[in-house]
Amino acid sequence: MESWPAAAVPQLPAGERPTLRLHDSATGGLVASTPAAGVARLYVCGITPYDATHLGHAATYLAFDTLNRAWRDAGLSVLYVQNVTDIDDPLLERAERDGVDWTAIAERDTQLFRDDMTALRVLPPDHYIGAVEAMAEITDLIVTLRDHGAAYDVDGDLYFPVAGAPHFGAVSRLDRDAMLALFAERGGDPDRPGKKDPLDALLWRAERPGEPAWESPMGRGRPGWHVECAAIALNRLGPTLDVQGGGSDLLFPHHEHSAIEAEAATGVWPFARAYVHAGMVGLEGEKMSKSRGNLVFVSRTLAAGADPRALRLALLTDHYRTDRMWVGEALEVGRRRIAGWTQGVRRDAGPPGDELLAAVRRAIADDLDTPAALAAVDAWCAADGTDTAAPALVRDVADALLGIDLRP
Repeated sequence: MESWPAAAVPQLPAGERPTLRLHDSATGGLVASTPAAGVARLYVCGITPYDATHLGHAATYLAFDTLNRAWRDAGLSVLYVQNVTDIDDPLLERAERDGVDWTAIAERDTQLFRDDMTALRVLPPDHYIGAVEAMAEITDLIVTLRDHGAAYDVDGDLYFPVAGAPHFGAVSRLDRDAMLALFAERGGDPDRPGKKDPLDALLWRAERPGEPAWESPMGRGRPGWHVECAAIALNRLGPTLDVQGGGSDLLFPHHEHSAIEAEAATGVWPFARAYVHAGMVGLEGEKMSKSRGNLVFVSRTLAAGADPRALRLALLTDHYRTDRMWVGEALEVGRRRIAGWTQGVRRDAGPPGDELLAAVRRAIADDLDTPAALAAVDAWCAADGTDTAAPALVRDVADALLGIDLRP
């Protein structure tokens, strides 16, 4: 599957780069990100394409774009993988509701996502992989789990037994009652008769009448969600990632189960050195969700005339881990910030550019603190100075580290 075109990223001058620290959900604290052999391995869970990109999606992918840019600025090679869950129950339900073929919906909304990421100048993944195109490797992983005794049958469906997973719970650190509540809320089936444990997750769903299905050693059917990401990540990044990322709603059960299924197949733990999660974006005091019908879409916002740079800055204004409410004034704040920054970098001189570069690097190294980074650029633009090389350098800093193109 094709991703989207990459924007050029300016090369910034060498200088002191603080060690990047990220909040790891598995430990509840900051951990140093020190990828081995100069290669950072990043897996970010992608969309299920049954609706266009909303602001919650955009905020998540901007957070990991900031991480990607910080790693690259530090001289690391970044191997970035993102999936597309282009076969799943919500997609089939939307297709039935609208009377449209599910593949047409998946193709349409995946392309919308690509267009939105391009407009927001999000650097594309090296591997952009749909579940359908990865079906063979997903079924191979399920066979491996079955051969290792990490799968059992319930009326033709296969489930992963959490009782045999030594690190189950280590990623989310939730108690069982919280797990059960979230499992039911986020696509699990805790009440399925015949399961050994309500928290056991589906690996393979046997073919149902009227549903798409694929041939496999388990018979015709389609895979569960967690094993999809485990297979795609393992086959491109190896048994240990530097970061597994996504929205905070993926912490449990998705990232928990992906990790223990990968461990069951490889014998390697941890699956990721850091599990990094972005906060949720709400609207007018309520959770933003498809079920509530209150989503704010990137494509519609841009079609209404919003500057994509202003939208990007509006979403970077809050710390990525913060749950926040979207308000219309945020776009205006972003627009004014773009105007101020543009004026600042078009001056003949300004305060020392190397000091601004160091300040932005420090902020981003501190768990991707984009609010502090934006404030540093604001302060530079508001101050006078005599460094004639600074405006060009600050323009490159805004581009390389924050994804904001201030060129004339």
